[in-house]
Amino acid sequence: MKLVKRLGRGVLVLAFWLGLWALLARLVDTALLLPGPWAVAKRLAELAVTLDFWRATAVSLLRVLLGAVLGIVTGVLLAALTSRFRLLRALLSPLLTIVRATPVASIILLALIWLGRDILPCFIVWLMVLPVVWANVSAGIEAVDGHLLELAAVYRFSWGRTLRRIYVPSVMPYFLSAMRTGMGLAWKAGVAAEVLTVPAKSIGRYLYESKLYLETTDLFAWTAVVVLCSLVIEKLMLAAIGRMDRRWNRGGQA
Repeated sequence: MKLVKRLGRGVLVLAFWLGLWALLARLVDTALLLPGPWAVAKRLAELAVTLDFWRATAVSLLRVLLGAVLGIVTGVLLAALTSRFRLLRALLSPLLTIVRATPVASIILLALIWLGRDILPCFIVWLMVLPVVWANVSAGIEAVDGHLLELAAVYRFSWGRTLRRIYVPSVMPYFLSAMRTGMGLAWKAGVAAEVLTVPAKSIGRYLYESKLYLETTDLFAWTAVVVLCSLVIEKLMLAAIGRMDRRWNRGGQA
């Protein structure tokens, strides 16, 4: 019953915003400035039957996922190391703070000097996801209850059992928060890098060409692709992590 209510509420919210969009498009009455939702959906359906559409989506998806996975792995490892070695934390904290504070466009233009346009989006995604994961996981490690660690030492828990029974449950909420923030940021940064570098066969290239040739309906359609990909990937990754966490906890209880 709760699921039905949640779905019904979601449908109503979606209908409200689509209706508002359609009303604004009707008032503007110029597709060049604001195409309506039906025009965008129709154009998206036309693009979806072409090979170039799926090729560009797959290439951009691969870049974002590769950069995000590298950022997640690197962020978790750095969080573990900097929580253990305070000197390393003191050395890396200013650098990661600078990365978080620097505009994405500036980093893209600077990195373009050293990296090729095909690999640059992946690098930018990695650089954007890394500080988010590092900061959240570090906060989770710092929040671990010291009394639980003392209890684990008294009962002579192995390192693996301490990790599984104490650290993972404590850090997991922080990690999931990092995933939600990081994946949204990954798509924004990755597509922004593609728009500025214009690599062949990518969503960013089609966004740039849509803007260049004033094809506003195409611009909205490709933007919808980015939003949908971001939401689907985020949900799938969070579901996979949640499943892995439950399996890990069951294994620890056994």
